[in-house]
Amino acid sequence: MVMLFHSGCATPSYLASRKIRDNPLTQTLHLVGRKGPEVSERTWHTLRRFDLEDQYLRNSSVCFAHIRKRVTENPEAELIYALSELAYVEGKKAEKAGRVSDALNQYGIALTNSYDYLFSDDLGNTRNFYDPQFRGACDLYNESLEDTLRLLCSENQIQPGQTYTIKTEDREFVVRTEMRGQWKTDEFDHYEFVSDYDIQTLRNQHTTYGLGVPLIAVRRPPEDNDPREKYYPKGLSYSVSALMRCVKPRGGGRAGESRVCVLEFFDPLRANQIQLAEQWVPLETDLTTPLAYFLDSPDFRKRNEATEGLLNPNESANRRGLYMLEPYDPERIPVLMVHGLWSSPMTWMDMFNDLRSFPEIRERYQFWFYLYPSGQPFWLSATQLRTDLTAMRKVFDENRRDQPLDEMVLVGHSMGGLVSRMQTIDSGDEFWKIVSNEPVRSADEAIAKLKGDDDDRFKLVSTLFFRPNTSVKRVITIGTPHRGSEFANDYTRWLARKFIKLPKMAIRTGSRLAELNPSVFKDTELLTVANAIDSLAPESPIFPVMMRAKHAPGVKYHNIIGVLENPTLITGRTEKGDGVVEYASAHMEDTESELIVDAPHTSVHMTPKAVFEVRRILLEHLQEIDGKDRVAQLESVEVVDANAPSLPLVMER
Repeated sequence: MVMLFHSGCATPSYLASRKIRDNPLTQTLHLVGRKGPEVSERTWHTLRRFDLEDQYLRNSSVCFAHIRKRVTENPEAELIYALSELAYVEGKKAEKAGRVSDALNQYGIALTNSYDYLFSDDLGNTRNFYDPQFRGACDLYNESLEDTLRLLCSENQIQPGQTYTIKTEDREFVVRTEMRGQWKTDEFDHYEFVSDYDIQTLRNQHTTYGLGVPLIAVRRPPEDNDPREKYYPKGLSYSVSALMRCVKPRGGGRAGESRVCVLEFFDPLRANQIQLAEQWVPLETDLTTPLAYFLDSPDFRKRNEATEGLLNPNESANRRGLYMLEPYDPERIPVLMVHGLWSSPMTWMDMFNDLRSFPEIRERYQFWFYLYPSGQPFWLSATQLRTDLTAMRKVFDENRRDQPLDEMVLVGHSMGGLVSRMQTIDSGDEFWKIVSNEPVRSADEAIAKLKGDDDDRFKLVSTLFFRPNTSVKRVITIGTPHRGSEFANDYTRWLARKFIKLPKMAIRTGSRLAELNPSVFKDTELLTVANAIDSLAPESPIFPVMMRAKHAPGVKYHNIIGVLENPTLITGRTEKGDGVVEYASAHMEDTESELIVDAPHTSVHMTPKAVFEVRRILLEHLQEIDGKDRVAQLESVEVVDANAPSLPLVMER
């Protein structure tokens, strides 16, 4: 209990601020050295080769003008690269001296000329993708864009959908800003830069390399009463990649002389490469840092107090519900993750972070999380989840047109696996028989038999009578006590009854109905005093009923079970299992697959082996769905051969 208390109360830090921002040009250009910033030795070589070294040392502006003239007359990749690097260094010097306008001008020159180096058609024959200079040009593009954005953000000049004019001593830039995602143009309050932060707690940092600046876009607090907003936590932040397109000057000319640019904000969950200057270009992205930024926010920490959810379900009940950390997408299949006892959605963040790093997963799936008071009996949480899923469907897809919502996958850890599995079973009258000897054939008949307030009767009967949610097609249970856990022994149950404050509404409802209907109920303990620990006791009558209950046709189950190689060393017990749930309780015969993982109960779902297994199952789910779609297409396109009318020919679209 002491061990679990400390693990439940831990509040890890997910993010740390860097003293110096991450910049791949730092060493090459000596950006933080005493003498820096300085151009690279290769650029000095280029200046000497073109007899420009002395001119640059005397007057950089005159040197830049001379290079531009030479590039216009005879384009050379080496010279264009040198101009980009020189301008970036001069921009750094100007910014350090407080000359913001000059810095913006220099960063603009560096940005447009690195763009010229990377995409101009007339450099196609001389551009060498294997030359480290090519990656250097990518870095110059990215870092000059980031430094430009930093200066603009400091003056609050970044608002997608707007056009800005930036005047400098050298020239005038016109920047159009556009969104390339599902967001509204005014959705974000402000932007943070990924390069300012280090990941602390999440196991892996998932990035891709290419062009663009990875950003943390922090959502603006909603001003309207849109019912969808309750599914998005306050302070939610998204991963965004900013990219700048250079528009060729009218009347011809090089991209390096462009005065009009388009600043675009891309959603890396929907696109990790874009078409730029008639080329497919990978985006520079970071999916993990924006997630960590949100997890580190005070607002999210308040919503995920695992200990409060266990010990005081009443206080945490108002935060119960489904949460989305990405914009709802009608074209992607939901994967709903349900935490276990003394836990919260935080427990899923490593798996969530790893799963969506796979393009084939994030392109087809969206991940949701369920938060509930884990101190209450799991069957009550299952009832609430059933209600919450119905409410969610009405808000996002009232006309039930979004087909992916009917291919939902539930992933439950520990007690969350029981909550998840109960979404797929048909109660019949089996659960009613646990508490009553009075025979009934339906929920309506049970309601009619009970005396009491209408609301009380409906709440109780909805817990005992339910049908499977046909939108759930697959359930993955991890470390789940399908037959209860010996952890719920007499001592832990006594402690639980001392410390866990049961939901007042549920207790009062059960007590009132038990008092008004003494002849109906044979076991009032389940109605009045059962908590989460009680509900997991192996002798609980709920488990045999769940084992024999009918489940929705077509639903498939998968199981991941923790089995410690040396349980005595870790738990002091010899039973085969994860230290909390024995293998005999976790094993099920009706599963499509079962995977054994050598891990303790509290972390079995965080292991790479478990994450990879969930990925395998999700891919299997997609294959099955796509296979059905192909069959449906074949059946819908049926052509009859005139020479053999009795034999239909099937053609695939």
